[in-house]
Amino acid sequence: MSKLDIFRKEWLEVVFADKNKNYGAYQLRKTNGANTTKALFIGSVIFLVLFFSPKIYSLIKGSMDHQDEQLKAQEVILAPPPPVDPKTPPPPPVEPPPPKVDQVKMPPPIVKPDIEVRDEPPTVEKLKEADPGQRDIKGDPTADIVIAEPVGEGPKREAAVAVDDNKVYDFVSIEKQPEYPGGIAKFYKYLSGAIKYPPMAQENNVQGKVFLSFVVEKDGKLTDIQVTRGLGSGTDEEAIRVLKASPRWNPGIQNGKPVRVKYNINVNFTLN
Repeated sequence: MSKLDIFRKEWLEVVFADKNKNYGAYQLRKTNGANTTKALFIGSVIFLVLFFSPKIYSLIKGSMDHQDEQLKAQEVILAPPPPVDPKTPPPPPVEPPPPKVDQVKMPPPIVKPDIEVRDEPPTVEKLKEADPGQRDIKGDPTADIVIAEPVGEGPKREAAVAVDDNKVYDFVSIEKQPEYPGGIAKFYKYLSGAIKYPPMAQENNVQGKVFLSFVVEKDGKLTDIQVTRGLGSGTDEEAIRVLKASPRWNPGIQNGKPVRVKYNINVNFTLN
């Protein structure tokens, strides 16, 4: 019994006699020896590859470094320069820069009192003996020459741009903005006295600002009144009514002529 090998083929046939040999246990026991040998061989190969991989890597790296050193130490031979033709003329010599010319600055005039000024002009003989006064003052040779005289015809005045009668100008792009007679403070005083708080706005406690835009015509009348942001409850209509009833403004001026100007304003509705 000590030498009994139950994995031998004869024993398998005895055990699985009169049984279905296509069953998994029969096939596993039949191929057990081959599978064990194959697994042992594959495991040995993997172990040897992992064990010797550092050595193989160092050998490959050393050979690559050696090749790089041989490439770096390779001698480079340069071709000699072409011979110089004796018939070729030499290059022209470099000309030295021109010498700096000394500039002479005219001395400023000297104003003397009337007592020292002679009534009679001096004669030619006296001028020969007279002291000419200050000598010429030497200037800086490196200074730039400046001509103080006016050159050319001077700047020409541009023609005035024609004013379009029907164009609506922006408030900030004209020479003189339109203005309520007496100033903007008088205009808000007019608004506070002319506005009648709408009953619907009073009942709903509607308060705030109504933003409007309008055009100040050339005669100062307000036209094209529009609500850009309103409150509702009758406040927008009341603001438009008050602006339509406003006195005429002083129109905007462009190039000395009255023009149409767009103006933005807000009307404040507040319950006391």
